[in-house]
Amino acid sequence: MERKSGPDSGCVAHYADMLAAMGTEPRLRIVRLLLSAHPDGLVAGEIQAELEILPSTLSHHLEKLRNEDLVKVQRESTFLRYSANAEALQELLTFLYAECCTRNKAVKPESIVRVPK
Repeated sequence: MERKSGPDSGCVAHYADMLAAMGTEPRLRIVRLLLSAHPDGLVAGEIQAELEILPSTLSHHLEKLRNEDLVKVQRESTFLRYSANAEALQELLTFLYAECCTRNKAVKPESIVRVPK
């Protein structure tokens, strides 16, 4: 994919990479699960059991999310505890809102902040 150059092209490329990392159903499910467990996070085995993802596949998805700084990992003895990087996710959402929804008021702020049932 060809990327345009300009003052914010690096910023846009960074956010595009973050979105691409969440662009599969399992990874999006992982991010949502980790957000629901925030700030404590979950050990890999808990994520695996909750989402019924094979351990090797889960490891691949978590690594992809970690590489884009969407999740944090911390070693606890023999376990790895993963947590959502809320700051990075907030930054991504702020970027999307600022660049996509405020210029023409296509989306009202109050319609964004609601919990789907």
